[in-house]
Amino acid sequence: MRALFLGSPPFATAVLRQLLGSKHPVVGIVTPKSKVQRRGRVQTASPVAELANTHSIPLLQPNGLKEPGTLDQLRALDPEILVVASYGEILNQEALDLAPHGALNIHGSCLPRWRGAAPVQAAIMAGDSETGVSIQRMVLGLDEGDVMLEKRTSIEPEEAAKDLMERLAELGGEALVQALDQLDLGTAKFIPQDPSSVTMTRKIRKQDGRFDWSLDPSTLRRHVRAMNSWPGASTHLPDGRALTVLALEESSPTNEPPGTFLGGPGFRVACGKDSATGSNSVNLLQVKPAGKSAMDGAAFLRGSKLTPGDLLGAETTS
Repeated sequence: MRALFLGSPPFATAVLRQLLGSKHPVVGIVTPKSKVQRRGRVQTASPVAELANTHSIPLLQPNGLKEPGTLDQLRALDPEILVVASYGEILNQEALDLAPHGALNIHGSCLPRWRGAAPVQAAIMAGDSETGVSIQRMVLGLDEGDVMLEKRTSIEPEEAAKDLMERLAELGGEALVQALDQLDLGTAKFIPQDPSSVTMTRKIRKQDGRFDWSLDPSTLRRHVRAMNSWPGASTHLPDGRALTVLALEESSPTNEPPGTFLGGPGFRVACGKDSATGSNSVNLLQVKPAGKSAMDGAAFLRGSKLTPGDLLGAETTS
């Protein structure tokens, strides 16, 4: 099955690597333009672009599929099917019709749960015990296409989004190769999604990483996991400096308002109340101050000027 691959790292990298190791030839690779590093203004190839160059596969990096002449270039590669993995652009009908077998999307959830741009983060934030990948036929509606193949996996209790995404990318690569094998054999079956089970998620924004100290400890812990590695779960110190939280645990009850630094032992901060345990504070186990390396919460406190009663979370304008 001659495949035209469209995708962006990091999710697309592992998927493409497995596709390249299969019997299905990749006739072209489409990925966004390589980014220019600020220092030295050096343009570096993305991992997806590097794979294209390593395997001597035609590489296209248009500003978008609507760029004049782009679809003609893709059509000239004569693909039998389009394969899409986190490409970052909604394909119009002309693009979906480029190949006789249409387009398959590798989606990081078990559809119809968590349609949209951030299914991995959404699953963690919701406290889901499992997730997976879906190989679906692409249509104009966002993630609405029939599902051809699904693979499920458990979400580990302390698993961060970046680690789960890496596992799902590997799983997605396996599922994609199986799906293409089935198409080759004529055994593929497409199952419509149940519209009554649809849940949606949107693209993560930088401000989504900010702590809401009114939330309970369990929700805050899921927030830290979901925002790792981007944009990071962050709060502000009383002097306005940003502080990223990398790990925390539930701590003892307090009468102080949410966001109040409680002092030791550890880096304890008041938060919302957990209805099950009664706890309404957390201990910040690992943090990363702006411009510095990650460190233990206790080690950060030894070099800080925080005193019990200080409030975290408020941004200053000075």
